[in-house]
Formats: sequence, structure tokens, C-alpha cells
Amino acid sequence: MTRNRRGPRTTAIHAGEGVDPVTGASAPNLVMSTTYAVDASLGFSAHDLTEDAPFIYTRWGNPTVRQLEAKLAALENGEAALCFASGMAASAAVVFSLLGQGDHLVASDTNYAGTAELFRGTLPRFGIDLTLVDSSDPAAVAAALRPETKLVWIETPANPILRLTDIAAVAAVTGARGIPLAVDSTFATPVATRPLDLGADYVVHSLTKYIGGHGDALGGAVVGSKAAMAALNLEAGIHYGGVLSPFNAWLIARGAATLPLRMAAHADTALQVARFLEGHAKVRKVLYPGLPSHPQHDLARRQMDNFSGMISFQPAEPGPAVAARLAERLQVIHYAVSLGHHRSLIYWIGTDGIMDSTFGLHGAQLDAYRAYAGDGVFRLSVGLEDAEDLCADLDQALA
Repeated sequence: MTRNRRGPRTTAIHAGEGVDPVTGASAPNLVMSTTYAVDASLGFSAHDLTEDAPFIYTRWGNPTVRQLEAKLAALENGEAALCFASGMAASAAVVFSLLGQGDHLVASDTNYAGTAELFRGTLPRFGIDLTLVDSSDPAAVAAALRPETKLVWIETPANPILRLTDIAAVAAVTGARGIPLAVDSTFATPVATRPLDLGADYVVHSLTKYIGGHGDALGGAVVGSKAAMAALNLEAGIHYGGVLSPFNAWLIARGAATLPLRMAAHADTALQVARFLEGHAKVRKVLYPGLPSHPQHDLARRQMDNFSGMISFQPAEPGPAVAARLAERLQVIHYAVSLGHHRSLIYWIGTDGIMDSTFGLHGAQLDAYRAYAGDGVFRLSVGLEDAEDLCADLDQALA
């Protein structure tokens, strides 16, 4: 795709924005109105909406949210984007808009916990069948497809083990069968990977993470074709109602403007921290796509322009005991969930616990997960602090 011909830094700042024609304001406006004065000839139902329709009701569309959507579409080289109240609202919008009773979903067996639990716990109640596969193997994806498969869902890099999926290879499989492919690209961001360019149909982001970047606003987004986003807006945005607050859209757009600069800093610092951890006596294994030791480093180099700021590592000692030490001793890094913020965050994810609560893997799939995670990993979201300070903080806390 070649819709966006500007560089990523220019796009992140200017896409979707312009000088206000009335006031001359350079910064984007925040429009909090829920309703708008319109021409009396307009219909009352959202089914009457056309592409050039004015703003009518903020659940249907809002000027501030629309600016963010245009920015995200440009960053992903997509035709259009649609924003939601959270990353999970965005994921649920895609899944429930495309799938119904009797349909079949093929999904990566390692996903963000909320997504994995939605797939395993909720979809079967609606009569939607699920097959979990190791999506790093395109042949496994192909073997799982059925006539009733209506969607394939992958996440790359996968949370929390940073396993990668070759998007172009999986897109070749799904495209040959006319099955939509959705990619959760939250860890990568459009700075690193643009799945639509590689053949995906939908890109999903938790805007709460890197794109917002400051840990102060929930949001989610889906990017794809104009037709797909229009259908998604009518089905999920208007009827399900999980739309993004204009204030959160304004905050997230402000964060998105610095996304390319922040991602360069995240990746640079993460590589330094990953190298430090790889040589640490209290660390058994480090998983970071930018390290040559990552089992898919070659794919990372082909598919990612930036290796992001996420590191997973196995401690040499039992994880729960180390977690207790880190929570007590860390002075710079916060022992907290979430990721992609300007401050560094770390959390222990034990394999047995995540299997019981979320993934439910057995046999070969569990073995494949343990090959990455062992008995568990610390998921470290490297922020924008100085690398030397993060390494010193980890060193004193791991001792």
C-alpha cells in the first residue's frame, strides 16, 4: 500500500490534523459534545449514514476521535480506522462482528490474556467453535482451517513470550481461502510492523499501550479497508456502543505524535537491558527479538523495523520468590501490569498459573510454550529511562 507517502515522524504529527479554519488554532481541538445541530432532512437511524454525512451523535462519530482515526490509518498504511474504549473493546468488535453461531475461529494459542480468555471462555457460549494453533507455523494454521472458518487471529510478537508469527506467510494461507486475517500488533506498533502491507485484513491495537504511551488513557483501535471499517462501525461502534471518549482520543493522539521517537528510544534501551540481563548470573534466559539468541531473530529482522521495548526473561531462581524481591526492592521500575508506557514496568507470569487461568494448553502446545517460558517469565516493558539506571535497578533487586 502507498497511501501515505510521508515519513513516519511527519505522519505521526500531522496526519488527521490541520489548522482550525475558524480560530487558527494549530493544536487539535477537543470536541466533547455528544450531539450536533444538523439539517432536518437527515434520517434518524445510523443506517442512513453515508460516507459524507455530518457529525450527528458522538457514538456514531466525533471530530476529535475522527482525527485520531485518520492518524492511525495513515501510520498503518490503511484506508480507515475505528477507535474503541479499550483494546479489548476493539478485539471484541472484530470477533463478534465477523463471527456468529456455527462459525469457526482459528487463533494463536498465545495471546494477550483478555483476548485468550474471551476466545476460550465466551465464544463457545455463542456457538462459535475455536481452534488454537501455534501460529508461528503457517502449516499449522493451514491445517486448522475448515469450510466454516470465518476468521484467523494472530498476535505478533505474542504476549508474554515474544514469539513471532510470519504475517505474510499466514496471509498467503488465509488469502488463498478468502478468510479474513486479523493481527494484534500492539507490541510491535506501526513503527515496527504494518500488517496490512503484509496481507492482513484487520490490524488491532490497544492504544492504552505504546501508541498512547503515557499510561493515562484507555483506548483501542482497528485499522483496515473503508468498507470493513464502515461495517464495523455500524455493527460494533453504534450497536455495541464501546466507543472511545473524545478526551481519551485527544490524549492518545497527543501521545501518538511522538510514537516514532519514543519507539526508537524504547528499542535502543531495551536492547541494552536485554544484553545486560543475558549476561546476568541470576537470569537463565532472555527473550528479545533484537537479540541474536531469539529463536526467530531472522524473522524479526525481516518483519520488524523496530524491535520494540518488550523483554521477557526467566530467572535462575524460583519466580515467585524473585517476584517478591523485585516488588519490594525496585526503585526505578514499577512492579505493575500493563506495558508501553514512558516508565518501565515488570510483572511475573508463571506458566502453571497462566495455563490454568487463560491459555489451557496441553501436550505439544504446552511443550512449545515452555520452550520459550519455562516455569514462567518476567515481562519487562522497558520505558524511556536511562539504560544504566534500569540495569542498576534490576541488578540490585535481583541480588
